[in-house]
Amino acid sequence: MADPAPVVYVVDDDPDVLKAIERLLGSAGLTVAAFLSPKLFLESFDRTAPGCIVLDLALPGLTGLELQRALEAQGSFLPIVFLTGRGDIATSVQAMKHGAADFLTKPVDDDALISAVLDALARNQELRTIGVERNRIVECLATLTAREREVLDRITAGRLNKQIAAELGTVEKTIKFHRANLMRKLGVRTLADVVKLAERAGVGKTPAS
Repeated sequence: MADPAPVVYVVDDDPDVLKAIERLLGSAGLTVAAFLSPKLFLESFDRTAPGCIVLDLALPGLTGLELQRALEAQGSFLPIVFLTGRGDIATSVQAMKHGAADFLTKPVDDDALISAVLDALARNQELRTIGVERNRIVECLATLTAREREVLDRITAGRLNKQIAAELGTVEKTIKFHRANLMRKLGVRTLADVVKLAERAGVGKTPAS
């Protein structure tokens, strides 16, 4: 089933600015959802759906940076394009450190905003693709037996079959059997692919001696 069309969420407490941005992005063929406050946005947005956020930095109740932190804590994949009328280097650095897609100063140039939003939507698609792939890998890893997982941990740590056999108190032939099974379950053909897949899932710490 195809993903729904991406939505550009715009959050700004100035009704005129909100309306102008909504009109501009709509004229570029984008689907827009506009909100006058972070509270209204948080009550309505779908963090699992594709899209991005155009977010005013100075908002009542919850600042743009605070909303960014809240979304980060929820695991949101929505990139944020910040808008501010009094931006400064320190604030933009904070925003970028937490994954902001861009940081534009009001009054923002129309072409610059559209370009930033399109870049943010492309970034969201990349993040969603990575997330789907990581979930698939995690599901595959969950099918491994405890011994297969022990063998996998040691493969990603660079151990040879003979070394793994010695560490696990078995013979090399048994390790080869477990290795073949885990590679089949993970859908890979080479040890290099095993290592790459494990790295994408965050596996690969050196097992305790």
